[in-house]
Amino acid sequence: MSTLPGRAGSALLVIDVQNGVIGGAHRRDEVVATIRSLVVRARGEGVPVVWVQHSDEHVPEGSDAWRFVPELVREDREALVPKHYPDAFEGTDLEAVLAAAGVERIVVTGSQTDECIRSTIHGGFTRGYDVTLVGDAHTTEDLSEWGAPAPELVVAHTNLYWSGHTGPGRTADVAPAATVPLR
Repeated sequence: MSTLPGRAGSALLVIDVQNGVIGGAHRRDEVVATIRSLVVRARGEGVPVVWVQHSDEHVPEGSDAWRFVPELVREDREALVPKHYPDAFEGTDLEAVLAAAGVERIVVTGSQTDECIRSTIHGGFTRGYDVTLVGDAHTTEDLSEWGAPAPELVVAHTNLYWSGHTGPGRTADVAPAATVPLR
């Protein structure tokens, strides 16, 4: 139902599941295991897996912090989208990668909920994509000492508001990994 004519496919986005981004995140091991199971499932169902990899002054390209966590291994045939801004569409070739694959719906996982996940779900939605956030496959670090809510509240709030998000000709929803449709 997206606003992108001629497209009917879905893609699984794995956003910033890197040592220096998700390393100290809330429920890190559980979320990484959930994402891993979704990657395996997507591969088995023939759904494209798109890997998004952030770099900046805190996560320098080529550093250990920049590498994907060891539990997740990208296959050479899977798209890799380097990024420098929170929204994975901003200043990247993500749109071209998705268009080439005929994708109208993105299924979003990764880190950090309050920055790159939120920016990307909104970025995809405003560009015409249907956007499914996997409610138990995103996380963030504890930023409460700077006034942010506890990480579990950030995740819960993001799931709550995204499940009610609307716009003409597009869908926004939240689903658990166990039941999220990948196709």
